[in-house]
Amino acid sequence: MRIPVHLVSGWKRPLLVAAPITLAVSAVVGVWVYTSSTNAGAPPSPPAANPALDVPAQPGLLVDVAGAVENPGLYRLPRGDRVFDAIAAAGGLSPDADLSKLPDMAGRLKDGEQVKVGFAKTTSGTVIVRTNLNTATLEELETVPGFTPAFAQECIDYRTNFGGFQNTRELVDILGMSEAEYVNVRRYLAL
Repeated sequence: MRIPVHLVSGWKRPLLVAAPITLAVSAVVGVWVYTSSTNAGAPPSPPAANPALDVPAQPGLLVDVAGAVENPGLYRLPRGDRVFDAIAAAGGLSPDADLSKLPDMAGRLKDGEQVKVGFAKTTSGTVIVRTNLNTATLEELETVPGFTPAFAQECIDYRTNFGGFQNTRELVDILGMSEAEYVNVRRYLAL
């Protein structure tokens, strides 16, 4: 027995477009079903570590360099560095350093160590006192040899307006002190 089938005219063109799309969607669904079924039997992965709790320690050593160096302060240095490296990081020895009483320059540094470089005594036997440019009062700055009351006030104004000195060399570069005066004055100053 024959069944009459009546198709709409032009049915071949939509079939040519719909057949590949249907096959592609079927293939994607099949892959998804297959991968989800194979992963269902796998044990759950461990939870990801919280990166805020696993912060590594700062690398290197924190060393305090004090005394007769150009820029005393705290410095972070690589592990294995020596006292010489810490003094070099602080700008090297200042002109008023006592070279006969230096620390062991070849000694290995430890975290939290303080490296002290002694000051040389003057011919009269007194120790040179260094004045901190960033914390000294007007009266203390006026006692520095070579500082006039007006220049001491300029230092206070600069410190107030610009947040302090980063280096004693700023006295020449910014405030206009002469090189000759700076060579004499820098041994009495610290930061």
